[in-house]
Amino acid sequence: MRDITDIADVKKRFLGYLTLEKGMSANTAAAYGDDVDKLTIYLADAGVGVERATTDDLEQFVCTLLDVGIQPRSQARIISGVKSFYKFLRQEGYMDADPTELLLTPKIGRHLPEVLTIAEIDAMIDCIDMSKAEGQRNRAIIETLYGCGLRVSELVTLTLSQLFLEEQYVIIQGKGNKQRLVPISPVAIEQINLYLEQTRSHQVAQRGSEDILFLNRRGAMLTRQMIFHIVKQLCELAGIRKVISPHTLRHSFATHLLEGGANLRAIQQMLGHESITTTEIYVHIDRTRLRDEILTHHPRNTITHVAD
Repeated sequence: MRDITDIADVKKRFLGYLTLEKGMSANTAAAYGDDVDKLTIYLADAGVGVERATTDDLEQFVCTLLDVGIQPRSQARIISGVKSFYKFLRQEGYMDADPTELLLTPKIGRHLPEVLTIAEIDAMIDCIDMSKAEGQRNRAIIETLYGCGLRVSELVTLTLSQLFLEEQYVIIQGKGNKQRLVPISPVAIEQINLYLEQTRSHQVAQRGSEDILFLNRRGAMLTRQMIFHIVKQLCELAGIRKVISPHTLRHSFATHLLEGGANLRAIQQMLGHESITTTEIYVHIDRTRLRDEILTHHPRNTITHVAD
């Protein structure tokens, strides 16, 4: 078993392993790096070398996460990062055994995400100021987010060469650099074409952004924060009181497909979910909304007063 003499070097190689071998995005790898930092600080304070840590040491680390108020969902993510780190250490010969094999992950209750109605999405679109220079771009952004069910990272990195508008589909580069074909609606195609004609074709893209579809005024790729700002502002203008983010449009896309009778496997493929279990949350959303409809409209749930 090798001793760790330079934890910073080991962490650097771990991050490279996550991005190059495991295909993780830079953001996910960075989050795992932060998890490793939390662990190494804790173990250093406890006087335990990272490669000498036992399952008991790691269980005590998890207890400290609870003590400082970190919620179960965040705990689970941190534990996932720690497990990946120790798997890497064992592969590299720093560990004879993996101390995380018996480390338990906290149970997480199923959280049903917020979903917009079709009327609410239409109201958001109606609030876009088309007289502004960015109006057509923002209209195309909302139609693409909702019409294709994209993640924000997939939207901001969407390129012109990924568009096959005549064939009515786009190629999406998803998590782990996995590609998928996603159908695109005629409405979204129309709005993208208008954006290309009215705005995009007249912009000078910054170096490195020449193929990017959605650009800011300076010709650079939009940030995820900018998309969040656009969606949040439109919701406020539309008078929508729900707490939402750009990801809400992705949830709405999937839920509306399911309500319309789409196959769950087809939705899984369009969303780019690796496991069908992830997609099944939309079944729960659909059932919850069905229950609300029954409670509201079924005659047996309506109290009537009959005169004596």
